[in-house]
Amino acid sequence: MTEDFAEVLLFSTEPVKAGTKVARTNQMVSVLVGEEQLGFIIDPLGVPLSFSTGYKKATLRRSVDEKTPGLENRLPITRPLETGVTVVDLLVPLAMGQRELIIGDRKTGKSAFLQQTALSVASKGHVCIYAAVAKKRNTIKRLEDFFVETGVMKNIIIVASTPQDPTGLIFLTPFSAMTLAEYYRDQGRDVVIILDDLTAHAKFYREISLLARRFPGRDSYPVDIFHLHARLLERAGSFALSGGKAASITALPTAETNMGDLSGYIQTNLMSMTDGHIFFDADIFSRGRRPAVNTFLSVTRVGRQTQTPLLRQISRELTSFLANFEKMQSYTHFGAELSATVKQSLQKGEKMTTLLDQTFPQTIPLSLQIFLFGLLWQSPRVDQNTAQTREYINKIISAYNQNADFKGKVEKLVSLSDSLETLLEKIRTQATQLL
Repeated sequence: MTEDFAEVLLFSTEPVKAGTKVARTNQMVSVLVGEEQLGFIIDPLGVPLSFSTGYKKATLRRSVDEKTPGLENRLPITRPLETGVTVVDLLVPLAMGQRELIIGDRKTGKSAFLQQTALSVASKGHVCIYAAVAKKRNTIKRLEDFFVETGVMKNIIIVASTPQDPTGLIFLTPFSAMTLAEYYRDQGRDVVIILDDLTAHAKFYREISLLARRFPGRDSYPVDIFHLHARLLERAGSFALSGGKAASITALPTAETNMGDLSGYIQTNLMSMTDGHIFFDADIFSRGRRPAVNTFLSVTRVGRQTQTPLLRQISRELTSFLANFEKMQSYTHFGAELSATVKQSLQKGEKMTTLLDQTFPQTIPLSLQIFLFGLLWQSPRVDQNTAQTREYINKIISAYNQNADFKGKVEKLVSLSDSLETLLEKIRTQATQLL
């Protein structure tokens, strides 16, 4: 409120009629929260959308702008988060309580990765809050159908707004989702919140600010846009609860780039306030790689500290090998005569690339990822082409999912391996018996 006019943010499409009385309540906007909302699609005010059936109205209300917990209530991030996506779990690992930006051009597989992550998280019994900011209704419905078909909708809440909704309601979407995440955190549950996406959210906030006659900053965005998103993401983390318990909120905000440009205003803002980013590269996507993660331009500042010594060693060895593999591939473009060592490395690189490729919506447990890596790293099997390698990998995945005895042996082998050398030795001596 200023001396000349008042800013009023509406959550309805109906205009305010002249003569309508307006009064302050001295309260923040609140949203309905409760266990009843698990498994449903709701709007930012906690009201179920029309295609949600069997919904029981929640009775509790919670402010959408809760105070950010201080350092005295935070804990070190020590637990890994399994996404079920091999290239991420092995090379760009995430942790519970981390804030990791998912960034890339349109149609490069960001949403597919987020759905795979939500599937992996929810299947382990954790809560996943999916904030769909200004998404089309058919997109939201497809999202619900995917989670229902995979049997994990009972642990998921979709907080959705559409482009036809009032701008105020769209603006509220990520804050309402974070409020829900805090409710479940306080119940002692680990939560993953997906904010899809904050570049769209920033555009709608810019619209609100320009209509409110606020002074525009860079690219006409309001000068407090950084503070707005930083305040939101600061509410994620690993927290100490009463009774000696602990819980976490893992935030996965997304941002859209234009032609792979990472230097945009909102994009750099989000990169600076998160604990790293996973970059989905359009060039890699066009080459048929799925997921199209550019591991050399992706960063994780927290996830590596939660890795076991074995995983750290695998990540280090594989990253170094893939960097050399990229260089060796450039030699083949000139038709140069290749030595036997280079040819073997190229063949091994093809096997590693096939391992890191993963079709949607497949998720692979971390122990199986490590076992598959060890098999292909130990014995590249130069007689196999890419299709045969893929068939070999799928055969092992099927055996792991269908044979409890085989699954137990794989998990035991991996758990007893404290280094890469130990893992490879165990695979060398036991692979024949296992397979």
